Amino acid sequence: MKDFLKSFFATLLALIVAGGLALVLGFGLLAAIGSSGTPTVPGKAVLVFDLDTSLTDGERDAEPGEALSEALGGRGGHPQALPAAIEALDRAASDARITALFLTGNLQGGGPAQLRELREAIQRFKAKKPVLAYNLGWSKRDYYLAAGATTVFMNPFGEMEVNGLASEPMFFGEAFKKYGVEVQVTRVGKYKSAVEPFITDRMSEPNREQIQKLLDDIWGEWKDTVAKDRKKAPSDLQTIADERGLLEAEDAKKHGLVDRIAPYDEVLDELKKLAGKQPKDKDFSQITLATYAGIPGDAKSGKTRVAVLVAEGEIVDGEGKSSQIGGERLSRELRRLRLDERVKAVVLRVNSPGGSASASELIQREVVLTKKVKPLVVSMGHLAASGGYWISTYGDRIFAEPTTITGSIGVFGLLPNVKKLANEHGITWDSVQTAKLANPMTLTRPKNDVELNRIQGLVDHIYEQFISKVADSRKLKKDVVHEIAQGRVWSGQEAVKLGLVDEIGGLGAALKHAAKMAKAENDFYVVGPEREPDAIKELLKSLGQGKPRKLAKPGPVDVLAETFKVQFERISALNDPRGVYARMAFEIDLK
Repeated sequence: MKDFLKSFFATLLALIVAGGLALVLGFGLLAAIGSSGTPTVPGKAVLVFDLDTSLTDGERDAEPGEALSEALGGRGGHPQALPAAIEALDRAASDARITALFLTGNLQGGGPAQLRELREAIQRFKAKKPVLAYNLGWSKRDYYLAAGATTVFMNPFGEMEVNGLASEPMFFGEAFKKYGVEVQVTRVGKYKSAVEPFITDRMSEPNREQIQKLLDDIWGEWKDTVAKDRKKAPSDLQTIADERGLLEAEDAKKHGLVDRIAPYDEVLDELKKLAGKQPKDKDFSQITLATYAGIPGDAKSGKTRVAVLVAEGEIVDGEGKSSQIGGERLSRELRRLRLDERVKAVVLRVNSPGGSASASELIQREVVLTKKVKPLVVSMGHLAASGGYWISTYGDRIFAEPTTITGSIGVFGLLPNVKKLANEHGITWDSVQTAKLANPMTLTRPKNDVELNRIQGLVDHIYEQFISKVADSRKLKKDVVHEIAQGRVWSGQEAVKLGLVDEIGGLGAALKHAAKMAKAENDFYVVGPEREPDAIKELLKSLGQGKPRKLAKPGPVDVLAETFKVQFERISALNDPRGVYARMAFEIDLK
């Protein structure tokens, strides 16, 4: 026994020492990488905006698994924070070292409202310096950003999408029946379609109606913007969408949608000229937007702090992951800003389809408390629907883009059970309880009528609270809110007409209004919430540093696999303790 204990403690000590050495080496590597110095901007440089990324509204740390996958060469890539990209573009427009902007690549994500804000920043840059845009082929998303460039190039072998928009939701109803999973639902609002994927195999007519209207609004914005950039009529673009859909390079030039057809080497020659080089030169000065955004700008010139707090992702109970809005975490961040006397106003940037009703209410409470002591302005991004609207509605002023997806004022309960599936595999349950409603959230059996009625009553009550809160905060009559609610989604431009939103504008407009309310319109600077560094995540991220990898464009199988992954993550986010959700339809993915 004595020898065993000696061996055991010797082994334990060796593990502790080895772990400590690994930790020291890890932090040493991190420190060495972090001390490599700040990048510098070369003279006469072209700012390169490689669109092969996804847009987020805020800086998001990758989860450890994501960071490790990226470091080891997996798919992914650090997303581009929209505010940082806009700030960098505006700063570069006045930077004498930057001669031009080059747009290329294919965006992997980003909603129409985010693209509008990014496009406006690109146009501000163009007002001072040339913008060149090149791609093998142009998707609708990328072309929306590039259509107003000084010169739009297209590869001779490329194609351009001018084919309208489509939304193609996925339905699991028949699959659940086949495999013995039953889903009972409670909901309020004829447009509250979030439950449809689990109980049916197609859209309801009200859902089809609202999605059609939303797509028409977004497509109208795309046509109007591109038509103005290319000096065309929106009807010309509609004709192309109805009759052609895809344009080869020569046809795209014939219709005036591109300026030059050229291979990549000829585009590089043009960039060399802008950088003061000759075509025969091997290289030219350039810096990526991501690198430029990481270089500190001028020192803060204002005196008044205006804080931006980003609420992005599914709203979930508890802390949530970095890609989610944890009710407790966001409430705590709002509370810190409310109690920080140095912060004179807050802008809450919302990009969320909603989620947990309980978490939404927790956040809204802090919004109301913050508003009592300092201005709180809401800036809506791509999505601010259902729970996303719940946490927005008490803002002193609400800004949205014309293509923001908002509204979806409604509530539902999702109640699955696996009784049939389990029974078919020989699994059964029995129960002992002390009251009829002792176990209403069980997955082992369908809910009985008494339980369903009770849960429906809870959903009705929360919906009425939602309606009352909107009526109170927006100074609308309850019957008016009832009429425009019903779980229906609206575009930002329609939401302004309905009184759900105050003004069309992006994050910049919201910041200016917040500063004006704080009586510091021309004397403010922007701060974000203090983030605690995570050394392990930073180490994992650093392992993947270096020249950004050019990601392969996902094929049809990749897209399908990603769709299933996203659906699973959305289902996993349904963690409200009462099983009641203020969330918009699961699918309004534009194609």
